[in-house]
Amino acid sequence: MSSAGPQDPRFTDVGRLVVRCPDRPGIVAALSGLLAELDANIIDSQQHSSDPSGGTFTLRLEFFLADLSLRRPALEYRLTQLATDRQMVWRLTEAAHRPTLAVFVSREDHGLQELIYRVRAGDLRADIRAVVSNHPDVEPVARSAGIPFHHVPVTPETKEEAEARQLELVGDVDLVVLARYMQILSADFCSRFRERLINIHHSFLPAFVGANPYQAAYERGVKLIGATAHYVTPELDDGPIIEQEVARVDHRATVEGMRRVGRYVERQVLAQAVTWHVEDRVIVDGKKTIVFA
Repeated sequence: MSSAGPQDPRFTDVGRLVVRCPDRPGIVAALSGLLAELDANIIDSQQHSSDPSGGTFTLRLEFFLADLSLRRPALEYRLTQLATDRQMVWRLTEAAHRPTLAVFVSREDHGLQELIYRVRAGDLRADIRAVVSNHPDVEPVARSAGIPFHHVPVTPETKEEAEARQLELVGDVDLVVLARYMQILSADFCSRFRERLINIHHSFLPAFVGANPYQAAYERGVKLIGATAHYVTPELDDGPIIEQEVARVDHRATVEGMRRVGRYVERQVLAQAVTWHVEDRVIVDGKKTIVFA
């Protein structure tokens, strides 16, 4: 079973094309001309150039093409030809496809709850295939949503064995989401899900690290509570940032009040980052991202 939202006929025969290549004149004309020859209708287009003189050009297109699944091989063949001439890297997906997610969580369930709600509401077009946790606390949340729950305890002595088990459980999903999973993943695990592993954490780093950042922030009288969602790399908390948000607090805020505000912000930021990812709106550009929101 999975936490699955409603089907939407609006996505039938809609394709998404993401392109990156050296910037030079004629790229948009070449791609739009190719799609026109195949009777495809462009319904949304966003583009970005890092530098119009020798930079990198990035483009995201959505288009309608009748019988897209059947005609996809012909389109891919034409794109391959065009890519060779223009040093182009491209990705083609079908909007009707629902990516699969695995959610890793420790004890706090707010991120998981938000993802479940958005999937059921149809706001996040994905299927949650598994919840994996190093604690049993969130099992009732997963079970009530009809999602398989896997308790995989992790200790310093069993970390390697635990990760091997986790990979067995989620190795074929499209995206792994760390929704307040309080364990550091190995470089090998990260490399298996390159640009397919999203984490959420508070935005106090690097000022307030450790197990109780809200207490430390309270003692320093912070005025902003924030959250950051980013892709995970082997370098801890150094992956490309997808989304960030903040909320103001003042001198009246307690430690628990700060935590409550933090949970609200984390839910929003994590869900937004995951949504943009599954909609092919995030393109990694070195240590940062281009987000066609």
